[in-house]
Amino acid sequence: MRAIQITEFGGPEVLVPTELPDPEPGPGRLLVDVTHSGVNFADTHQAENSYLAPSTLPMVPGAEIAGRTADGRRVVGLLNGGGGYAQKAVADPNMTYEIPEGVSDEAALALIVQGATAWILLRKSVRMEPGESVVVHAAAGGVGTLAVQLAAHFGAGRVIAVASSEDKRALALELGADAVVDSAAPDMTAALIEANEGRRVDVVLDMVGGRVTDESVRALAPFGRLAFYGMASREAPKPVQPANLMRFSTTVAGMWLPHAWMLPGDVVGTAMRELFALVTEGKLRPIQGRSYPLSEARRAHEDLRSRATTGKLTLDTSA
Repeated sequence: MRAIQITEFGGPEVLVPTELPDPEPGPGRLLVDVTHSGVNFADTHQAENSYLAPSTLPMVPGAEIAGRTADGRRVVGLLNGGGGYAQKAVADPNMTYEIPEGVSDEAALALIVQGATAWILLRKSVRMEPGESVVVHAAAGGVGTLAVQLAAHFGAGRVIAVASSEDKRALALELGADAVVDSAAPDMTAALIEANEGRRVDVVLDMVGGRVTDESVRALAPFGRLAFYGMASREAPKPVQPANLMRFSTTVAGMWLPHAWMLPGDVVGTAMRELFALVTEGKLRPIQGRSYPLSEARRAHEDLRSRATTGKLTLDTSA
């Protein structure tokens, strides 16, 4: 099969097209003929071995696949340990979901990580309540475009989208944001408060890091919550002082999607069923970004890291 393999850690240049033997599914595993692989920002960290879970070489990156099983079912799944940038992959049935009619493989890939992340951030991490103000950083990205829509659907009082260009901010407004902020604002605290009509904000979803996180924490209202789920800037925020959390009655939470499968009650399955239903009913619009040939995975990572993309990026294994 054709695949992308990494034999040394580094930037996008380490993603090399190659031929590998087909993977063999062990007991209780599914072999999936992959039609499209999802590209996630975490993949760029995996390539340089800066992700939460350490990587080992050689490796086939990628954790998101859509395709068909041997019995013809269309499925989307999350892989444990990579292997997604390939024409075939082995999946855990407990982490795969049948794609309903009316939902494309590419749309399903926008939901399995980014959609589930947005849903869990809002439902579990910050427990958003109707009427609250919600800030979505990187609002034109895979998670951001869905988080803006879900926050509005869940009854947010005001959705504030932060993005890096006029086009991206216009997209966020089209998706239901009430106000937009330039991600290059010199004082993010002041910019968020201004966008919230002079009031501090209730909820922030942040995957940027650095000063953006620091200044977003300072924009929180009493009992406001910030959920931190990535560090796209590759700059760590300042350490949070518990005494300051108490002083301002604020909460800073972290979220890593794999932990959601450890929760009782099939939380991810519940999220996926709701997300699929919203898509088929026309109430949620996955923004499908560019689809690259599998052999151009390097270019997909370059574009993602340079913030030149919107929506969900995919790799077409047939091209």
